[in-house]
Amino acid sequence: MSAASSAPAADPFGESAVAKLSLRLQLLGASILFESNSGHLLALVKEAYAGLPGHRLPGPVPRLSIRLQLAPVQRARRHREPASLTMTGGLGLLGATTGVTNTVIVSPQQRAALVVVTPAMLQNPYLLRYEIIEFAVLTLAARVQALVPLHAACFGKDNRGLLLMGDSGAGKSTLALQALLRDWNFVSEDAAFVAPETMHATGAANFLHIRANTLRWVEQGDTATRIRKSPIITRRSGVRKFEVDLRQVRCPSAARPLQLDAAVFVSPLGAGRGPLLRPLSRKEWTARLALAQPYAAGQPGWRTFTRNLSRLAVVELRRGRHPAEGLDALRPLLGRGAA
Repeated sequence: MSAASSAPAADPFGESAVAKLSLRLQLLGASILFESNSGHLLALVKEAYAGLPGHRLPGPVPRLSIRLQLAPVQRARRHREPASLTMTGGLGLLGATTGVTNTVIVSPQQRAALVVVTPAMLQNPYLLRYEIIEFAVLTLAARVQALVPLHAACFGKDNRGLLLMGDSGAGKSTLALQALLRDWNFVSEDAAFVAPETMHATGAANFLHIRANTLRWVEQGDTATRIRKSPIITRRSGVRKFEVDLRQVRCPSAARPLQLDAAVFVSPLGAGRGPLLRPLSRKEWTARLALAQPYAAGQPGWRTFTRNLSRLAVVELRRGRHPAEGLDALRPLLGRGAA
């Protein structure tokens, strides 16, 4: 091998490559610049986040950058030895992988994320958008702003909001759908982000995922027809759901982050003849919260979040005969604020 051929390339990480396409969106309290060398990747960003309310949290608006890079097609290897190292970089971030793989690098300190996508992944646009791109967006925005990331739905009225937590199948999405049908303001289906000092909640009010049997609670009309025309996606668990684009069915999204008034643990159990709502003691809800939110419990703002949550109503909601009964039971919690 000659000295010239063994010399390192001038730009092995591709740092000097210019992203020809870009889009800036106000999202999750931050101003995010998306850059890409691929129209397909930028189209998925638009599909996920364009047209959402530009939420702003108290304080300065951080400016973040996310580069979405479509990797070149790699030639098939003729030998069985391990794949050689492939280097990648951009926005001051450097990385390397072996073989053909999708990569996400997030640097809160640099307020940047690098997403490298293989051409084969374009054949799975739902997983590419829902898992890879969303991971970069949510993780970067939450870490830079020190938000508490919760597996929770969030909706409300008149700039006041409720957090709804519960296991898969407990009924969070069903309640969220009922709220939307009654013109409540929607923040998120299953990923809410809370500023722990002020208890404002933000999220991406883009999609609602509902099972077909949930439509039995929806009166026939334009909304029901549009939901049934929505694409059906398959979760990794194998569960099939309608993916309802809330921007297409004209459901009201919260124009700004909601000030939280209560946290609700949604139970799959029926209320029977008893009340739908049951107040939880601090000992009880603290244990439930830590069990339901293990990732959030390890974040720096957790202690502040739980301290401020103790000043709000924390309740368990059991099922009534119709999901609308649950919504009626929750309505008085809005506007109560901190005790």
